[in-house]
Amino acid sequence: MTEQVRPVTLVVNGTGHRITVPVRRLLSDALRHDLGLTGTHVGCEHGVCGACTVLLDGLPVRSCLLFAVTVDGADITTVEGLAAADGTPHPVQQAFTECHALQCGFCTPGFMTTIAAALQDNPDPDEEQARAIIGGNLCRCTGYQNIVKAVVRAAAIARERA
Repeated sequence: MTEQVRPVTLVVNGTGHRITVPVRRLLSDALRHDLGLTGTHVGCEHGVCGACTVLLDGLPVRSCLLFAVTVDGADITTVEGLAAADGTPHPVQQAFTECHALQCGFCTPGFMTTIAAALQDNPDPDEEQARAIIGGNLCRCTGYQNIVKAVVRAAAIARERA
């Protein structure tokens, strides 16, 4: 039996792409394997850990739960697309570095995209709000304290740059 394929048009990190994918190809796999954007990590493959989080039309989604064909025409931002065009790190990227908010780094892309989206809605979170922002992402290494600090710091960096 031949696997069905479909063309999909996506704007990923500001660049248009037209790819042909099997209808059961997950968005995470399309990003990683078809487009070579390996910053999106796949951890649990059940939407629980958050490592695969990308921004779909500006909103955080678990890319391991979506078929690529269901997001045809969407605007997607991966961790690779957070930095400015001139290479200036996104405030979240800078804050993760300053606050030592990562260890192994596997979960980091999902945290960064989640936080970047949240800061659009809440540009001045306190520590309690920062914990709520990252509540859907799992990390096995850090104990979360420095990630919470990075959320607050990223917001401060964004305000300083504004």
